[in-house]
Amino acid sequence: MDYKDIASRIVYEDNHLIVINKKPGEIVQGDKTGDEPLSETLKAFIKVRDSKPGNVFLGVPHRLDRPVSGLCIFAKTSKSLERLNSMFRDGQIHKSYLALCCAAPAEPEALLENMLERNERLNKSFVTKKTGPTAKLAKLKYRHIADTDRYHLLEVELMTGRHHQIRCQLSHIGCPIKGDLKYGAPRSNPDGGICLHAFSISLVHPVSKLPLHLQVPPPQSWKLPDGVLPA
Repeated sequence: MDYKDIASRIVYEDNHLIVINKKPGEIVQGDKTGDEPLSETLKAFIKVRDSKPGNVFLGVPHRLDRPVSGLCIFAKTSKSLERLNSMFRDGQIHKSYLALCCAAPAEPEALLENMLERNERLNKSFVTKKTGPTAKLAKLKYRHIADTDRYHLLEVELMTGRHHQIRCQLSHIGCPIKGDLKYGAPRSNPDGGICLHAFSISLVHPVSKLPLHLQVPPPQSWKLPDGVLPA
C-alpha cells in the first residue's frame, strides 16, 4: 500500500466520516474480481496510522463505478453509516459530477428523465419504454459548461441513483463519455477509466449537523482549460 498516496487523497475526515478522492480503476467494495477494494485499503491505512489494536469499522453508504473518479464517502461509525444510508435514500445528499463527452448536447442545459432497465448479465443499463418492477425512473440535470479541442464538459446534477445512470442517459442523447466503450465512446482511455468524475457533494453532517460542502477537481489527464470548473 502507498500510504502517502492514500493520505494525499483524503479530502475530509473526522471521527465519523472519511471522504477520499477515488482514482479511476479502484473498486469501492469487494466484487467478483477479488481485487482489494478501497474500503479495505482505507481500513488498513487507518489501522496503521492510528495504531488501532482491533478491527477498524468502515461502512460504505454509497458507491462509484470502478472506472469513475472523485469524491467517495465512507462512514467510520455505525451511527454515521445508518444516518448516511438514510440520507442517501431520502435524497438529502446532493452530488454533482463532471462528464467529458465525445459530442456536445443539442441543448445547453436540460432535465433528462428516462426509464432505465438493468441487464445483469451485460452489467449495463438501457433506456426503455417499459413500466413495471424492472424499469426505474432516472432523473438528472446537465449543463454544458466548456469545450476542449475535441471534447465537451458537462456538469451533471444527479437526482436519482440508478445503475450506470449518467453514462446511460448521456449516451442516449448522443453524448457518450470519453473512454466509456460500454456506452458508445469510440476508444478507451489509457488508464482504463472513463471521464466521469464525482466533483462535489453537499450534505448536513450526519452527527454534528453542520453543513458540509466538498469539491475535488478531475484528473489532470482531462487537460481542461483554466477557469472552467464550476464554483
